[in-house]
Amino acid sequence: MSSAAAQLDQSGSIDPIFHAVRVLPFSFLRPPRLRLKLPSFSLPSAMTVYALILLTYFMVVSGIVYDVIVEPPGIGSTQDRFTGAVRPVVFMPGRVNGQYIIEGLSSGFMFVLGGTGIVLLDLALDKNRAKSVKVSYSTAGIAFIVISYVMSMLFIRIKIPAYLR
Repeated sequence: MSSAAAQLDQSGSIDPIFHAVRVLPFSFLRPPRLRLKLPSFSLPSAMTVYALILLTYFMVVSGIVYDVIVEPPGIGSTQDRFTGAVRPVVFMPGRVNGQYIIEGLSSGFMFVLGGTGIVLLDLALDKNRAKSVKVSYSTAGIAFIVISYVMSMLFIRIKIPAYLR
Protein backbone atom coordinates (compact mmCIF):
# COMPACT_ATOMS: atom_id res chain seq x y z
CA MET A 1 0.00 0.00 0.00
CA SER A 2 1.43 3.41 -0.94
CA SER A 3 1.73 6.33 1.45
CA ALA A 4 -1.10 8.22 -0.26
CA ALA A 5 -3.41 5.26 0.11
CA ALA A 6 -2.41 4.92 3.73
CA GLN A 7 -3.26 8.57 4.27
CA LEU A 8 -6.64 8.05 2.59
CA ASP A 9 -7.44 5.20 4.93
CA GLN A 10 -6.37 7.06 8.07
CA SER A 11 -8.46 10.20 7.52
CA GLY A 12 -11.77 8.35 7.33
CA SER A 13 -13.19 10.76 4.76
CA ILE A 14 -14.73 9.61 1.45
CA ASP A 15 -14.47 13.02 -0.20
CA PRO A 16 -11.92 12.77 -3.07
CA ILE A 17 -11.33 16.56 -3.21
CA PHE A 18 -10.37 16.54 0.46
CA HIS A 19 -7.78 13.83 -0.23
CA ALA A 20 -6.46 15.63 -3.32
CA VAL A 21 -6.05 18.92 -1.45
CA ARG A 22 -4.53 17.12 1.46
CA VAL A 23 -1.99 15.03 -0.48
CA LEU A 24 -1.22 16.94 -3.67
CA PRO A 25 0.47 20.13 -2.33
CA PHE A 26 2.61 18.17 0.09
CA SER A 27 3.82 15.63 -2.46
CA PHE A 28 6.36 18.05 -3.95
CA LEU A 29 6.83 20.52 -1.10
CA ARG A 30 9.60 19.81 1.35
CA PRO A 31 10.19 21.63 4.64
CA PRO A 32 13.35 23.75 4.63
CA ARG A 33 16.39 22.68 6.55
CA LEU A 34 16.65 25.13 9.37
CA ARG A 35 19.78 25.39 11.39
CA LEU A 36 18.36 26.91 14.49
CA LYS A 37 20.38 26.99 17.63
CA LEU A 38 18.71 26.57 20.96
CA PRO A 39 19.32 29.52 23.24
CA SER A 40 21.75 28.73 26.00
CA PHE A 41 21.16 30.13 29.43
CA SER A 42 23.93 30.33 31.94
CA LEU A 43 23.30 30.18 35.64
CA PRO A 44 23.42 33.52 37.45
CA SER A 45 26.28 34.21 39.80
CA ALA A 46 25.95 33.57 43.50
CA MET A 47 25.92 37.29 44.30
CA THR A 48 23.10 37.88 41.80
CA VAL A 49 20.99 35.20 43.45
CA TYR A 50 21.84 36.59 46.90
CA ALA A 51 20.89 40.12 45.83
CA LEU A 52 17.55 38.94 44.40
CA ILE A 53 16.75 36.97 47.55
CA LEU A 54 17.72 39.94 49.75
CA LEU A 55 15.56 42.28 47.67
CA THR A 56 12.63 39.85 47.86
CA TYR A 57 13.09 39.55 51.63
CA PHE A 58 13.13 43.35 51.96
CA MET A 59 9.92 43.67 49.96
CA VAL A 60 8.16 40.96 51.98
CA VAL A 61 9.09 42.28 55.44
CA SER A 62 8.47 45.90 54.40
CA GLY A 63 4.85 45.17 53.66
CA ILE A 64 4.88 46.08 49.98
CA VAL A 65 1.83 43.87 49.35
CA TYR A 66 -0.03 45.66 52.17
CA ASP A 67 0.96 49.03 50.73
CA VAL A 68 -0.29 48.08 47.26
CA ILE A 69 -3.61 46.72 48.51
CA VAL A 70 -4.48 49.28 51.21
CA GLU A 71 -2.68 52.31 49.68
CA PRO A 72 -1.81 54.06 52.94
CA PRO A 73 -0.28 57.53 52.91
CA GLY A 74 3.50 57.78 52.82
CA ILE A 75 3.62 59.70 56.08
CA GLY A 76 1.01 60.84 58.58
CA SER A 77 0.44 64.04 60.51
CA THR A 78 -0.81 65.04 63.92
CA GLN A 79 -1.77 68.34 65.47
CA ASP A 80 0.01 69.57 68.58
CA ARG A 81 -2.46 70.14 71.46
CA PHE A 82 -0.85 73.30 72.78
CA THR A 83 0.40 75.18 69.72
CA GLY A 84 -1.98 73.80 67.09
CA ALA A 85 0.91 73.19 64.70
CA VAL A 86 0.73 70.17 62.42
CA ARG A 87 3.72 67.81 62.75
CA PRO A 88 4.63 64.89 60.53
CA VAL A 89 4.35 61.40 62.02
CA VAL A 90 6.27 58.43 60.61
CA PHE A 91 4.76 55.66 62.76
CA MET A 92 1.04 54.98 63.00
CA PRO A 93 0.65 54.94 66.79
CA GLY A 94 -1.58 52.41 68.50
CA ARG A 95 -2.35 50.38 65.37
CA VAL A 96 -0.40 47.17 65.08
CA ASN A 97 -2.29 46.17 61.92
CA GLY A 98 -1.61 49.41 60.03
CA GLN A 99 1.44 51.22 58.78
CA TYR A 100 2.56 54.21 56.77
CA ILE A 101 4.75 53.50 53.77
CA ILE A 102 7.87 55.03 55.36
CA GLU A 103 7.29 53.00 58.52
CA GLY A 104 7.26 49.74 56.58
CA LEU A 105 10.34 50.63 54.55
CA SER A 106 12.36 51.67 57.60
CA SER A 107 11.38 48.54 59.53
CA GLY A 108 12.20 46.36 56.54
CA PHE A 109 15.58 48.05 56.22
CA MET A 110 16.34 47.26 59.88
CA PHE A 111 15.48 43.59 59.35
CA VAL A 112 17.70 43.44 56.25
CA LEU A 113 20.49 45.17 58.18
CA GLY A 114 20.29 42.53 60.91
CA GLY A 115 20.30 39.73 58.34
CA THR A 116 23.33 41.27 56.65
CA GLY A 117 25.06 41.34 60.03
CA ILE A 118 24.47 37.60 60.41
CA VAL A 119 25.89 37.01 56.92
CA LEU A 120 28.97 39.08 57.82
CA LEU A 121 29.46 37.03 60.98
CA ASP A 122 29.30 33.89 58.86
CA LEU A 123 31.90 35.32 56.47
CA ALA A 124 34.16 36.09 59.44
CA LEU A 125 34.37 32.36 60.21
CA ASP A 126 36.16 31.57 56.92
CA LYS A 127 39.60 30.12 57.66
CA ASN A 128 41.09 31.30 54.35
CA ARG A 129 40.69 35.01 55.08
CA ALA A 130 43.26 37.27 56.68
CA LYS A 131 42.83 38.01 60.37
CA SER A 132 42.26 41.73 59.77
CA VAL A 133 39.44 40.96 57.32
CA LYS A 134 37.88 38.52 59.79
CA VAL A 135 38.00 41.15 62.52
CA SER A 136 36.46 43.73 60.19
CA TYR A 137 33.65 41.36 59.16
CA SER A 138 32.89 40.36 62.73
CA THR A 139 32.94 43.96 63.99
CA ALA A 140 30.64 45.14 61.20
CA GLY A 141 28.37 42.11 61.71
CA ILE A 142 28.01 42.70 65.43
CA ALA A 143 27.44 46.42 64.86
CA PHE A 144 24.75 45.75 62.24
CA ILE A 145 22.95 43.29 64.50
CA VAL A 146 23.07 45.62 67.53
CA ILE A 147 21.90 48.65 65.52
CA SER A 148 19.11 46.61 63.96
CA TYR A 149 17.92 45.27 67.31
CA VAL A 150 18.03 48.64 69.10
CA MET A 151 16.24 50.45 66.29
CA SER A 152 13.59 47.72 65.97
CA MET A 153 12.88 47.92 69.70
CA LEU A 154 12.66 51.70 69.39
CA PHE A 155 10.20 51.33 66.53
CA ILE A 156 8.06 48.98 68.64
CA ARG A 157 8.12 51.40 71.58
CA ILE A 158 7.01 54.24 69.31
CA LYS A 159 4.31 52.08 67.72
CA ILE A 160 2.99 50.64 70.98
CA PRO A 161 3.77 53.09 73.81
CA ALA A 162 2.89 50.67 76.65
CA TYR A 163 5.11 47.88 75.28
CA LEU A 164 8.15 46.77 77.36
CA ARG A 165 7.73 49.24 80.20
